Amino acid sequence: MHVYFVTGASKGIGLAISKELLQENNIIVCVARTKNEELLKCTEEKKGKLIFLEYDLAESSGLHALMKEMLSFMPENPQSVTLINNAGVIDPIGRAENNDHKAIIKSIAVNLTAPMVLTSTFIKQLESQNVPKKVINISSGAGRHPYSGWSSYCAGKAGLDHYTRVVSEEQKHVPNGVKVISVAPGIIDTGMQERIRESDREDFELLDRFVEYKEQGKLSLPEQTAKKLIQIIQSETFDDLEAVIDIRDFHI
Repeated sequence: MHVYFVTGASKGIGLAISKELLQENNIIVCVARTKNEELLKCTEEKKGKLIFLEYDLAESSGLHALMKEMLSFMPENPQSVTLINNAGVIDPIGRAENNDHKAIIKSIAVNLTAPMVLTSTFIKQLESQNVPKKVINISSGAGRHPYSGWSSYCAGKAGLDHYTRVVSEEQKHVPNGVKVISVAPGIIDTGMQERIRESDREDFELLDRFVEYKEQGKLSLPEQTAKKLIQIIQSETFDDLEAVIDIRDFHI
């Protein structure tokens, strides 16, 4: 059995990834604040093996225990184990000096602290497992380019990219090491994009550009992105990938 852990699985890319992975030889452990009934129904129809854990990733103190609980659903001799750190929040949107301090703390907790703690625990708990182990951090072009109005989101994703580079370097020569990558998935038609389009021009000066992405059909569908991402994860050349990549550079 192949084991997949997916955070932020109730909507957007996380939901699409989870649905795509619902196959006979896979076990999927999903994490989100609330269960998605569509996904649970899909699980029944496809007769897939899926466990759904309700947890708010902004609650940093419980992340270590959460990862241990997720790992408890893993069979004794899996063929591979993959952690997909997908959950993310775009708020707060606005100039840095106007951002609410609680929103800043939550942004970093979900976008950076959660994947760091989950990845750390994942590596430690599985260090004796001689199977392919992978961590995929869903990043953003915002981690590589500054966007006025997105200081928290950009900082979190930039931190996630660099954290990935460091852990990738650490794991290179470790016996039974973990392959860790950070993937910018492109611009996708999700609830996060809706939230961006609802923001004020005073808070986000590039608002019109993102409205045009939607109006001109330039947004990718979550299902398309999920399929491509899984193809990359399951490819024979996965171990040769750079630590930080952009999904749009791959033509599969």
